[in-house]
Amino acid sequence: MIVYEAQGEITLMRVQQKVQVCIGALALMFLLSACSQPLSTREKNTLVGGGLGAASGAIIGSAVGSPGAGAAIGGAMGAVIGGLIGDQLQGLENRAAYQQRQIYRQSRELQRQRREIGQLKREASRDRDEY
Repeated sequence: MIVYEAQGEITLMRVQQKVQVCIGALALMFLLSACSQPLSTREKNTLVGGGLGAASGAIIGSAVGSPGAGAAIGGAMGAVIGGLIGDQLQGLENRAAYQQRQIYRQSRELQRQRREIGQLKREASRDRDEY
């Protein structure tokens, strides 16, 4: 909606506010749609690290008179460190899952071989009984 001043002029500030609201809504929709899947360990740790770093940076920055800069620097550093830690943890999870799959496959193979050995023993026993 375009707003006219008493003299009939469009107020630029109102139009800019409407555009900013629309851009913000679109950005929010984009961010929410990106989070439709569960977060991985790496992503969770990146977010936690960024949040903790931003909070710590804001506290330290406010002590020196620049909380915004402290939050930005702390958030970036926290996100990087959290991402690195999350990457290592996710690697451990992936290796553990791979090992579990290997154990399951080997267990199935052992069961198959035991059945085969039992069958061979029964066949051998029948062959002896026939002679």
